[in-house]
Amino acid sequence: MLISEIFYSLQGEGRLTGVPSVFVRTSGCNLRCNWCDTPYASWKPEGEKRTVAEVVAAVQAWPAARHVVLTGGEPMLALELPELAAALRSAGYHLTIETAGTIPPNGIACDLASLSPKLTNSAPDARLDDAWRRKHEALRWQPNVVRAWIEAYAFQLKFVVAGEADLAEVEGMLAQLSALPPDRVLLMPEGTDLAVLRERAMWLPEACKARGYRYAHRLHVELFGHTRGT
Repeated sequence: MLISEIFYSLQGEGRLTGVPSVFVRTSGCNLRCNWCDTPYASWKPEGEKRTVAEVVAAVQAWPAARHVVLTGGEPMLALELPELAAALRSAGYHLTIETAGTIPPNGIACDLASLSPKLTNSAPDARLDDAWRRKHEALRWQPNVVRAWIEAYAFQLKFVVAGEADLAEVEGMLAQLSALPPDRVLLMPEGTDLAVLRERAMWLPEACKARGYRYAHRLHVELFGHTRGT
């Protein structure tokens, strides 16, 4: 499989924020989010081919780690991902899969499904042609696929919010799913600059409090800035 990077850090987002974790980032994505913070794994995929055994060995280089995050890009595009997830599960790791929820799980080994459906604020700009923009819009929200994930695994549903107008869209998407515990819904401010995140943190926490949702801080940006391998 094409691997962009493997690194050991703290989980920066979601229910496991702060937990030491090994991140395995596959390269390749079926979406082109305008604000993507990992373009080297999506807009312009790069990396090296590694076997499942090689990836497992790389993860085991950090013996203190008990959590592994399979991320991307879109990790579910990797044909070998089910084999990798099964191998890591057999080795005793807790597995988080970070996915946009556009590809069904089909029974993959997973302890926490971190689902991040994309809002219209993700639409790619003029850097891409109309064909890619149409593809992105058609794929970004797949409620039946998201439902398959949340019915099969412990999950968190994470929305990247750029402005207050996005909240109505989030509510509309949630209405297409079965009733969810509000604390499984996470609102995360869009941005890779700490000043931008803090500006949006002025109003987003109040929106979470009003609805019972969780505010999703970006700890890795707070600690390390917008830096690869963190």
